[in-house]
Amino acid sequence: MPTESDRIELSEDELREIAGYAADGARRALSIFERHLPADTRPRDAIDAADTFAGGGRRTVVLRQSAWAAYRAAQEAASPAAVDAARAASHAAAAAYLHPRARPHQVKHILGAAAHAARAEELASGEDRRVTAVGLAWARHHAPAAVIAVLCRLPAAPSGGGRVGEFIRDLDVTLRARGRSDTGDPPQGSLS
Repeated sequence: MPTESDRIELSEDELREIAGYAADGARRALSIFERHLPADTRPRDAIDAADTFAGGGRRTVVLRQSAWAAYRAAQEAASPAAVDAARAASHAAAAAYLHPRARPHQVKHILGAAAHAARAEELASGEDRRVTAVGLAWARHHAPAAVIAVLCRLPAAPSGGGRVGEFIRDLDVTLRARGRSDTGDPPQGSLS
């Protein structure tokens, strides 16, 4: 059972910034999904719902349902790149439901959209690591202050998760280091 010490501060403004960042990241891979399944609007609907919340809308059942619908679209997609693109969209809509609990899996809710989008782009490019580098650089560069601040309140990203898990951990370490450098704290750990 979670204790009071497991709770973190999490404002609605931070949730909105995180959802907006997730939607922007997922949108980078949306065309990959739509090339494979042009009539399936579930991922686009999820990204639009996340954008609506980020822009001041309410967290509604429609937002939650759109996250699940995009998740189902991922389960039904035949192309691995389309699967990750739809998962990115699902994470975007689900980002609005981040819990104020200090749990490692919460990091996946913050960075999952960007990581799945980067994986979709990587797969669509035939595993071109230069494409991957561009996608992850975009995610690092565009992370708003709220993303970094909330990550710094959470435990480090969990192990596992395959290639997407690697991307999440890479982004987590890099963004936390940026947060420490912004506050003047010494960096801890490094990526090679």
